Formats: sequence, structure tokens, C-alpha cells
Amino acid sequence: MPKTLRKLIGVVLIIALVLIYALVATTVAAATLGAAHWGIHLLYFLFTGLLWILPAMAIIKWMERPDRPKA
Repeated sequence: MPKTLRKLIGVVLIIALVLIYALVATTVAAATLGAAHWGIHLLYFLFTGLLWILPAMAIIKWMERPDRPKA
């Protein structure tokens, strides 16, 4: 697969990841942290706000792989 196609697919995947992740993280927070202390909210959103970086890094690593030499 050419690098340009991987980059296009990767950008679409990262956008989808961020949108879906934000919706899920917010839904889980609303369902479970309703009456929790503000510090718990802060820790939850700090943790979930950084957690999406791990799958995004994997997608970026895949996007930046060099093309295989043609035989």
C-alpha cells in the first residue's frame, strides 16, 4: 500500500477515533460520575484525555512506515 494512501486512511481513522472516543468517554462519565466530587471528575477527564494518544500513536506509526521496495 502506498504511503499516501496509508496517510489518507490514517487521518480518517484518527478523526473517527477522536470522535468516538470523546463520545464514549463523556457518556461513561455522565453515567457513572454524576454526583462525584469535582476532583474525581478532574482525574477522570485528565486520564481519559490522555489515553486516546496511545491508539493515535499506533495509527501514526503505521502511517509513517516506509513503502516496501518493489520487486
